[in-house]
Amino acid sequence: MNKLITIIILVFSVTLSAQSKFGTTAANFLTIPVGSRASGMGGAFVAVANDVTAAYWNPGGLSRLQSNEFNVNHADWLVNTKLDWAGIVMKLSESDAFAISLYQLDYGEEEITTVKQQNGTGQTWSASDIAISLSYARNLTDAFSIGGTVKYIQQKIWNESASAFAIDIGLLFTTQFNGLRLGMNIANFGTGMKLAGKDLLQPIDIDPAHAGNNANITTDLDTDSWNLPLVFSVGLSYDFLKNEDWTFTVATDALIPNNQTSYLNLGGELVWDNILFLRGGYNSLFKDFAEEGLTAGAGLQYDFGGVRVRADYSYMDFGKFNEISRYSVSIGF
Repeated sequence: MNKLITIIILVFSVTLSAQSKFGTTAANFLTIPVGSRASGMGGAFVAVANDVTAAYWNPGGLSRLQSNEFNVNHADWLVNTKLDWAGIVMKLSESDAFAISLYQLDYGEEEITTVKQQNGTGQTWSASDIAISLSYARNLTDAFSIGGTVKYIQQKIWNESASAFAIDIGLLFTTQFNGLRLGMNIANFGTGMKLAGKDLLQPIDIDPAHAGNNANITTDLDTDSWNLPLVFSVGLSYDFLKNEDWTFTVATDALIPNNQTSYLNLGGELVWDNILFLRGGYNSLFKDFAEEGLTAGAGLQYDFGGVRVRADYSYMDFGKFNEISRYSVSIGF
């Protein structure tokens, strides 16, 4: 088992270093944190991964869930965009689980203007990003689980679109030291994205030096292909306190992306009687040019005769962009 973990770390590290570029990836919405709970903990969730949002953070944790769970969360993201994620995990047996999730960033609509029609043409343009994911996880031993995600990714801007396929692979290991867990995840290992669409069909004069030829030959402009934001994450979480009434968990994640500098996420969660949840953390520590910073969050949970409902809220300081609030509802059944 230790050899397997070592091999995976080495392969992922070589892959990331070989593709390391700064700010040269598409579909960067895939790196925006998911879920009010994880976001309230500063995004330190790879080694926690004990709710349905593990499908995003570390699919290896899905098989450790004790019941089926549905989650939907929303955030008003930067410059009036809307960020939504929804997922459901179904337990297939005590040792394996299946999940499906949908992730969308909606840029909204804007009226089209031109030099001649500066008050608008009566038409609008829009843009959106979407990822549809299928995940499966299995417990290989009492302490070790592995999971994977296959996702379809699409970005659209007006009449152009680009799509890609990618996989995530996650591991979760519970050590013999009580309450200490190790998590690892590789996200967005997949194909490149290349824009195509009718606006790239443009008339061109292939021989402007000579008269008499067709000056409006239809030409398809060829765009570059862009890599996905590949991210390798390793995390630790530890239950400093765990009894019938209280649980206090601290966690940290180290992230190595292929499009920016490496950084840390730190966070913690205090739980009283599985009813009240208080969270805090720091996101993007040591990242170059980071706007993210302190995070906080809270949640309330109640069991309605076997149906567990939890509402969560999180806050993130986002520097010059002010703050980001997230709202989530989870249903366990």
